[in-house]
Amino acid sequence: MLSALGAGCGDDASPADSGAELDAGTANDAALRPDAQPIIDLGVRVDAGVPADLGPAADLGPAADLGPAADAGAPGDAAVNTDAGMRPDLGSPTDAGSACAPITTFETGLQPMREIHVATNGANAGGCGASGSPCATLDYALGLAEAGAAVILHAGTYGGGAFASNLLGTSAAPIWIGGAAGEARPVIAGGSQALHLSGARYVVLHDLEISGQSANGINVDDGSNYDNPDAARFIVFRNLYIHDVGTGNNDCLKLSGLDDFWVLDSRFERCGGASSGSGIDHVGCHDGLLARNVFADNAAAGNAIQCKGGSRNLEIRANVFDDPGARGVNMGGSTGFQFFRPSLSMSAPNSEAEDIRVIANVFIGSPAPLAFVGCVDCLAANNTIVNPTNWVMRILQETTSTSEYQFLPASNGRVVNNIIYFERSDLSTFVNVGGNTSPATFEFSNNLWYAHDAPGMSNPGNALPVSETGGLYGMDPAFTNAGADDFRISSGSPAAAAGLAESALTHDADGRCFGTPPSMGAFEVP
Repeated sequence: MLSALGAGCGDDASPADSGAELDAGTANDAALRPDAQPIIDLGVRVDAGVPADLGPAADLGPAADLGPAADAGAPGDAAVNTDAGMRPDLGSPTDAGSACAPITTFETGLQPMREIHVATNGANAGGCGASGSPCATLDYALGLAEAGAAVILHAGTYGGGAFASNLLGTSAAPIWIGGAAGEARPVIAGGSQALHLSGARYVVLHDLEISGQSANGINVDDGSNYDNPDAARFIVFRNLYIHDVGTGNNDCLKLSGLDDFWVLDSRFERCGGASSGSGIDHVGCHDGLLARNVFADNAAAGNAIQCKGGSRNLEIRANVFDDPGARGVNMGGSTGFQFFRPSLSMSAPNSEAEDIRVIANVFIGSPAPLAFVGCVDCLAANNTIVNPTNWVMRILQETTSTSEYQFLPASNGRVVNNIIYFERSDLSTFVNVGGNTSPATFEFSNNLWYAHDAPGMSNPGNALPVSETGGLYGMDPAFTNAGADDFRISSGSPAAAAGLAESALTHDADGRCFGTPPSMGAFEVP
């Protein structure tokens, strides 16, 4: 979402952002349980022992460990990190090549050709930027950056408000913006936004701490070039810590009209408020991968991740959502017609979102961990969902057809191979279905449902919009240690090898390849 205009459902109109939209909505959230309790112990899930080629960043531990990243590195060091993103051939970020390939990005194997240093004791002058004569502000340094440059912020606290338009790297010479190797993360504090990039290409944002902004933490948009997929493209966000941003319809990371991007190994906390705002908000974004991130302590937010405004082909994989807000992942939403990317068609059906895939994530808490909101052909597979506080998921339609534009209803959603571990006394119902949707087109297959307070009441039965095939009910998944938030399983679990073969599966939440057949839930059996 957008600027500091507070909560509510009116159009956002901040001049700092071309991706204004309607709030993804509290209109359908009136039935939230008042007794929902946040879960704040991040426990073992955050240091989940991922194999070396897919491991979470060293700083993604519990909040107390969110100091400087051990690899908060010089761009040269970061650029050769082969677990930073996906595909060296510059295809879609969600086209991994082989089914269980390591994640690589366009920056993999590259080194900067020039360094522009920034320090709190620097001075902005024409000749600044050398290590011995650093610039004083990020905003000034960005004006010196060109393809192949690395803007290196040294440890310290900097004011927000940096802006750059048409910051253009290339596939062979990206532009890096981030912290210095071996130093604490630099902090960008305050301001309306810490950093706003408009019309950027081939840029890597890494190893930064962002906090205290009134509108958005980081904002990347297409400069209102809504129908140009090249306007903002090829951006990597990695090893970021963004927190305490806004108090209403505000986002930690705001993305509008961005194509071919990666959000990796980052942490988002306390984004927005008053049941509004997002950890990451997508408006008309396409071909993205969000992997190995942590969303925590966001009970006051609208959601952790939102994908709407014509968003398409986004994969949300192997993340941890701990108390992520009213809706953990909002697949779709409600967007002002003028903000769709590409622009709405008057001759063909439109949709808020298509082909959003939520795979191998862990959800703890939330009134509704999953929401299909005007989303078409979307998938929730192999997630582990723990203690939702009102519904397991919602099927809603917030943008409906008019005399001018036709909108497809929420339809053809698939809910496959998930483990739902819940207290039956906390749920008002299993699936909340709203009007103007097409729930009969959904598929529920091979999910394990376990009410740990009343195993005999585990089966959702007719509470699902369609009959489920291959489901398991009332069977304890036998987590390694649920009390310590370790939701891995062993070969003795009923979920082991009980899943349905699914072509979209790649890595589990530990970076391990899924078996054949796969297990249910976010973790494959070792």
